[in-house]
Amino acid sequence: MIQVTQLKKSFDGFRALDGVDMHVGRGNIYGLVGPNGAGKSTLIRHITGVYRPDFGQILVAGEPVFENKAVKAKFAYIPDDLFYFMQADTMEMKRFYEGIYPQFDSKLFYKMQEFFPNIDVKRNIRRLSKGMQKQVAFWLAICCKPELLILDEPVDGLDPVMRRQIWSIIMAEVAEQEMTVLVSSHNLRELEDVCDHVGIMHRGRVMVERSLSDLQGSVTKIQVACQSGVPKLPEGFEVLHMSNTGRVYTLIVKGDPAEAERALSQDNPMIVDVLPLTLEEIFIYEMGGADYEVKDILF
Repeated sequence: MIQVTQLKKSFDGFRALDGVDMHVGRGNIYGLVGPNGAGKSTLIRHITGVYRPDFGQILVAGEPVFENKAVKAKFAYIPDDLFYFMQADTMEMKRFYEGIYPQFDSKLFYKMQEFFPNIDVKRNIRRLSKGMQKQVAFWLAICCKPELLILDEPVDGLDPVMRRQIWSIIMAEVAEQEMTVLVSSHNLRELEDVCDHVGIMHRGRVMVERSLSDLQGSVTKIQVACQSGVPKLPEGFEVLHMSNTGRVYTLIVKGDPAEAERALSQDNPMIVDVLPLTLEEIFIYEMGGADYEVKDILF
């Protein structure tokens, strides 16, 4: 659905994007993560056709997106900083969206009203709370029936119940309509529950891009206690981090977890446990290999 190839962009001599390659398949929920300043928002503004690239190519549904009205009609974008017309209420914004999205589903709009019972559709949207404004944005975006939904910090400002409801609606659309979702967020624990693919950005590039299952299967936390002291792994395994409390060592290891467990078991350890890493832990240790400031995790 999205294909980005060698994308570069500079602002006043600063290279914000430095040869980005990224692929988002149709029907995927793709989580874009990275530290502040990594280039996530700049990349999204290129994908949505706001910026013209200095170099490289961006294709959405197989077509260039910049100044392409037909392609832009296929996606909806919810930025972190929402925009509404000064005096508009929800019904007026609905009519505006109907004018620019030919596939806008009015029946769905009224059907979905039950999911947003606290929204006064006749009240000026700018007078609503930040959380309610975001609810209106999701409500309208879903009714546009987009092939691609692009989200930048999507559920910031929403209470836990509404966050869960929003994600349930999005995932239902993905399952029923094969909608593709690109979501940039710092809430890695939440992305872990919904994403099937992840891209990790750093210094203007996508360093790692894999399915979440592959990513979690290639980096593992192992806790081991050996009589001989420091555990040893065969060549081919990269130890990203090691700490110990007494004889119990905790290792963050790149490589096949089953093979690592077999190798450690040969020393007849007192304890050997292979534990899955969270997306947050994977992010921290992947960034640790890229000169990013890493702080110890509390195990």
